[in-house]
Amino acid sequence: MDTEGTHDARGTEARPVPRPAGPPPVPAQPPALPPRPAGPPAARPALTEWLRTPRAAAEPGLWRYGYRPRPEDGAPRVPDRQLLSGALIALLGAVLVWSLWRNGYVPHRMVPLELFTPSDWWGIHRRPPAALTALAVYNSLVAVAVIYVFGHFGNWREVFRRYAVDHPQPARAVRTAAVAAVLAWLLLQADDVLPFYSLAFGLVPHSWIFHDDPVATKDATDTLTTVYHLTAVAAVLWVCGRAGDWLGLLRARGVRTPGARPAGPAPGAESPADWPELRAAGQHAAADRLALDAESGRMNDVDCARIRRAWDSVLADPARLAAFTDAVRREGAGACAHPSGDRDLPARAATHDLLTAQVRLGRFVEREHGPAGRRGAGAAVDPAALGTSLLALGPPGAGKTRHLVRPVVESLALQALAGQAAVVAVGAAGTPLGADEAYDVIVRPGDPLSEYDLDLYGGTADPDEAAALLAEACAGDLPDADVRRATTALAQLLGPYRAAYGTFPAVPRLRELLDGSGDALATLRADLDRAAHPALSRELDARARQADVPGDPGLLLADRLACLDRPAFAAFFDTTGHGRPFTLRALEHPVRVRVDLPERAHPEAARLLNRLLLAQFTTSALARRDRSLFACLVLDDAGQAVTAGSVRGVQRLRQANAGVVLALRGLGEVPERLHTSLLGAVGCHMAFSGITTWDGRLLSQLWGTEWIETTEVAKHAVFADQPVTRALHALRKLATGKPVTRDAVTVREVERERWSASQLAHQLPAGHAVLSLSDTAGQHAPPLLVDLRG
Repeated sequence: MDTEGTHDARGTEARPVPRPAGPPPVPAQPPALPPRPAGPPAARPALTEWLRTPRAAAEPGLWRYGYRPRPEDGAPRVPDRQLLSGALIALLGAVLVWSLWRNGYVPHRMVPLELFTPSDWWGIHRRPPAALTALAVYNSLVAVAVIYVFGHFGNWREVFRRYAVDHPQPARAVRTAAVAAVLAWLLLQADDVLPFYSLAFGLVPHSWIFHDDPVATKDATDTLTTVYHLTAVAAVLWVCGRAGDWLGLLRARGVRTPGARPAGPAPGAESPADWPELRAAGQHAAADRLALDAESGRMNDVDCARIRRAWDSVLADPARLAAFTDAVRREGAGACAHPSGDRDLPARAATHDLLTAQVRLGRFVEREHGPAGRRGAGAAVDPAALGTSLLALGPPGAGKTRHLVRPVVESLALQALAGQAAVVAVGAAGTPLGADEAYDVIVRPGDPLSEYDLDLYGGTADPDEAAALLAEACAGDLPDADVRRATTALAQLLGPYRAAYGTFPAVPRLRELLDGSGDALATLRADLDRAAHPALSRELDARARQADVPGDPGLLLADRLACLDRPAFAAFFDTTGHGRPFTLRALEHPVRVRVDLPERAHPEAARLLNRLLLAQFTTSALARRDRSLFACLVLDDAGQAVTAGSVRGVQRLRQANAGVVLALRGLGEVPERLHTSLLGAVGCHMAFSGITTWDGRLLSQLWGTEWIETTEVAKHAVFADQPVTRALHALRKLATGKPVTRDAVTVREVERERWSASQLAHQLPAGHAVLSLSDTAGQHAPPLLVDLRG
């Protein structure tokens, strides 16, 4: 589909991403069904509500959508038993005090009122209506004071917050509704106990109530009673409804409430749903068309992010303005579409926010020493964090694919549809990385039904660069192999071969040249024009001499390439130009690529291709002319893929707007000499439950220590001699469950490990992980426990 030139990478319009010429062939057997999801997908909010929701400028790793900073904790959390017993004792005390006051057992209780009112009001004769009103006001003030004082001492507000408000919906709404029902019932039954009913009658003129006709007086009294009850119940429902966010629950369930608008910017502020950036540039017609599509439901979040990306390209190159406005007026939300024509993924397994390019991974667990602003907040990653690369450690079954790899790949695929990223996901065949329809290119080495081939030489025409990539894949993981000698041996063959035949050799031919068997080398020497390429001729002669020297890397390279010289790969790695090879040079386009490796049938070939793809990615990402797109390589199983050369390449990706995600079962899959180098090369680390103690030791050293304020309390028993004191101590023990003691408190700061090796190995619950992040701007987030199911 024509993109109108509004968001294509610079200099790539003449080289579009290849697409299949026709539908792929139907497989002989139906594909396996995807795994059953853990639960129904969360309903996405309406687009206008999604746009108006504020996004805080938070630290790395915080889910910014609707985030509200949490205040620092003050006093420590009161235990449940102590909180409930204190609230109950305060309630009994309030009932006792009010009963004494109401029945006249408090001496001199009328003195304050008599000091500020006429004395003739309180004689033995009948009191005037004004005296009754003053008495009702006086008693109401006393009742409010009793409720406030005992509520404060009994911590009733904390009880209501802990057991009713601090719960996820819909439990929060149900609990607050139950509290509202109890309070409303108590108010309706307490007309003769509390003075507020008398206060309501006292504030209404008596001429409105009392008439010569007893029936009229009774009707007026019943009307006032009904109005008082309705007002009291409405006040209770309003307070509990706000605390329980009942309107928010109704909006989340799709119920439109009259006059309700989604939370958004403050009054007077511009709403993103109105496209203020277009209006500020005078493009009111385009803004109106986009706003209309958003309100009518014809636009989704991918469309919004894609058009904003296209507008950014217009700001960078004003010559694209006419094409952009014409496309928006003609196609609306479908303008500037992805080359594939897709405007969304077939399905989503994670929660995404494309305005901030974040994907939610879970929820930070509320731990005692964790930052208050992150307790209970959402945990997320974005390209700014992935640009420093991410290393995930966890045993099989820990959830690396389900909770990390799949959400990250899905987020990057959505960003690719929005013209913001390019993603290459690599995993074993059958790994649940999304439906085939969610990708532009799917490479299945060893599968005869594969639509695409893989370029063994990374799309380069430079023999030295191709030799370096192939040598890194073939010999980079061997501790005794010299990658530089292997690169030289390959370059001595690739250069002359390309000069003689115009292409690089296929795998069988390259293997013959490396092992020196047969007449392959003699044929190449005969076909090479020595007069036109004297330097390459000398290279070929040097290769022939070195082939007979003990320790020559040619035999080693031929042995490693033998895993690709199998019948299953006979139709792959074609260099004649008749196939459809995919090359990582296409990272300048917003492509979505998946590579399914034959892990079960050809494990050695899968590991070699893993190393090859990692080496090609680090080289291609750095060689891009246009780095406006974020490029990311995701390896679902990076075991034995990490080499010394790839670690150096990963370190340089930050400056190229690119990153990698490496999932490992353990650091034992990486050569021991590279453990510290790998941990230092990536900026984000994630430890899943079940890692070993030696892996935990390295992570513990990486994350370092922190200063923690500790409080040591020495409790000394208090013995009472008087009966009254002993009774009070017994009552206090009944309320708190603890004997009466005197505390000797010592507060000091100590330096402790953020996470010890034992904690990482044995105390991480299932479905949890410890996540530490840093972004390309240099901001850091400490390692914190994340509930991946929240």
